[in-house]
Amino acid sequence: MIRRGIWVILTVLLAAFVVKGCLVKDVVPTNNNRTEISQKTSDLTYPEPKNITIDGVDYLQSQAAIGNFKGELVTSTIGEGPKTFNPFNCKDNTSAILSGIMFDGLLTTHPITGQPIPKLAKSFSVSPDGKTYTIKLRKGIKWTDGKPITSDDVVFTWNDIIFAGLGDTSTRDSLVIDGKLPTVKKIDDYTVEFTTPEPFAPFIRMLSTSIAPKHYFINAVKKGGADFDSFLSTTTNPKEIVSSGAFKLKEYVPAQRVVFEKNENYYEINTKNQKLPYLDKIIYLIVGDLNNEVLKFEAKELDVISLQGAKVARYKSLEPHSDFKLYNLGPDTGTMYLSMNLNNRKNDKGKYYVNPVKQKWFQDVNFRRAVDYAIDRKNMVLNIANGIGAPLFTPESLNSIFLNKNLKPYDKDIKKSQELLKKSGFYKDKKGRLFDNEGNRVEFDLYTNAGNTEREAIGVMVKQDLEDLGMKVNFKPVEFNSLVNKLVSTFDWDMVIMGLTGSPLEPNGGKNVWLSDGRLHMFNQRTPQEGKAKILPWEKELDYLYTQGALATKFADRKKFYDKYQEIVYREKPFVYIYSPVRIVALRNKFKNIYPSSLNGIIYNIEEIFIGD
Repeated sequence: MIRRGIWVILTVLLAAFVVKGCLVKDVVPTNNNRTEISQKTSDLTYPEPKNITIDGVDYLQSQAAIGNFKGELVTSTIGEGPKTFNPFNCKDNTSAILSGIMFDGLLTTHPITGQPIPKLAKSFSVSPDGKTYTIKLRKGIKWTDGKPITSDDVVFTWNDIIFAGLGDTSTRDSLVIDGKLPTVKKIDDYTVEFTTPEPFAPFIRMLSTSIAPKHYFINAVKKGGADFDSFLSTTTNPKEIVSSGAFKLKEYVPAQRVVFEKNENYYEINTKNQKLPYLDKIIYLIVGDLNNEVLKFEAKELDVISLQGAKVARYKSLEPHSDFKLYNLGPDTGTMYLSMNLNNRKNDKGKYYVNPVKQKWFQDVNFRRAVDYAIDRKNMVLNIANGIGAPLFTPESLNSIFLNKNLKPYDKDIKKSQELLKKSGFYKDKKGRLFDNEGNRVEFDLYTNAGNTEREAIGVMVKQDLEDLGMKVNFKPVEFNSLVNKLVSTFDWDMVIMGLTGSPLEPNGGKNVWLSDGRLHMFNQRTPQEGKAKILPWEKELDYLYTQGALATKFADRKKFYDKYQEIVYREKPFVYIYSPVRIVALRNKFKNIYPSSLNGIIYNIEEIFIGD
């Protein structure tokens, strides 16, 4: 007899892989502003906003139900809070999310179809050769300080910030084509033209990048360097910030909360031509860890929460008698993985970044594969995600249209791990301790970010799985920023459990991870001065595949390149992927105009959401 709790889990799990939405195959768009659409996989809907001109102002008009102008929505963020409000210098997800609330891009992504649709732009078109993108801006819309948003702001953002390499260079690095960057020029006050050196399929999605107000950013840009990096720091007076999003910063209390209030100058209206947003405020409470987040939701201090698998069965049983509803958004669009530090180079002081003994282990593909086969993914899904998820073996998420489905999953196989280790000369002593062929005890540190209880639980299980092979694993959860510094600055780490955000529509966002000189090529990170120093043969192949995948213009051609890159990662194991949780979100019933999206989540249309009577 199946217990009720287990039955709920199985029901949710089965449903999770149905709710995916209509995803597009990403190709160079045509002049009708649409891309080729794949088959429909659900009946999810979202009423796409329309353009409307009133008294010379090009508004975006919501087609969702008309609501009440009142109230607030309280959500949360894990960790210590944002590190900056500068959208061009975000090195952590929290800062990116919060700055993204304040600054809109030219385009955005339709939450159901995945189509690029206008935001600050009124319309866009692409030339027949796929190289020239013409963007028509909305006339008459304003920044929060009342100044007009024009082509000058767009050209300034791309030329003087992004292409100039200020702040986080990930966007710029993702756009390099055969060593060249796209160009942008002003046609008139409300028209800009981008040109790529070659047809470049990912470019249209890059136009969702935030646009900066030139008059507000210009002094920081002129100073550059550290001055730009410190611009819009968390100590900035919110009243001074000039932005464009539906909500503007009102208050930041370190380690407590971030409060946003409605932008009275926002350019979206409802069908009664009333200015949105409906809500007065969005509040992000800064919670230390996932357990604290749950306590705050249950105390009704939070209105929305993403649930770990272990919590889902309980919340499902509570749902019929509660004031919230559960939404199943399908497999997570990001990836969770374990990685080893392959860096075998020396720093500028002549010292190895990693102990040379450990370097030899991590550089050995047999060692990496042995670690991979030792990990019990199914057990992690069952015990950590409570069955709400599935094992993951590739760098593309389970709902990616580029997922290589020919790469077969496999179970934990200790015997296989032992055979691989033996092949490279590793052996156990009489006490079951593992040594390499030079007599060195296999011992290393395993890191993850403290406060993320899911990753901490994974770390405990990985430690046990690897100790079954005779390895000694020192598991060390550390503060997130300290960990990031180790990964991409000092390089002094052995093994890590981390996650990366991703898009099921476009792999090119991972270019800074997979290119050998990428800023997040963490498993073999190089300094800018090193470039492609000591590049491994398969790293070179990844460079080629990622470049060609972006240059191909047909989905079928692109997929061949991205299938091959996944094959290399599957074989070489620079990242050992763990599992993909299913995203289950609980939201208070009082909120209306909710259109769940496997791509964008649950409150992406925050300007349209209102509190019902």
